[in-house]
Amino acid sequence: MTYIPICNLEDIPVLGARRYRRADGKVIAIFRNAEDRVFALHDRCPHRGGPLSQGIVFGESVACPLHNWCITLNDGCAVAPDTGTVERFPVRVVAGQVELDPAAGIATELACAAE
Repeated sequence: MTYIPICNLEDIPVLGARRYRRADGKVIAIFRNAEDRVFALHDRCPHRGGPLSQGIVFGESVACPLHNWCITLNDGCAVAPDTGTVERFPVRVVAGQVELDPAAGIATELACAAE
């Protein structure tokens, strides 16, 4: 994996997100929850493409700002009764620095289907 520095952890508001745009235009949302855990998902709700980075983060989930679909941050799965998945990306915090591997998207269909 090739991680790149994105920002300091403190640059992401608690229960908020920061966006990273890849060279191909795909936007990745990097979320921070109340426990300072970070998660990275494609910034697009599987329902109608809403910007998840503008949603409300709670626990380890985010609610889409358009139609309130809940997406779990650790696996990118929509919470039942809704269905769908969001591509997720490896992200980590090293010495207070948030690092992302923007090229290593992880498909989530199998993880969601197994539940």
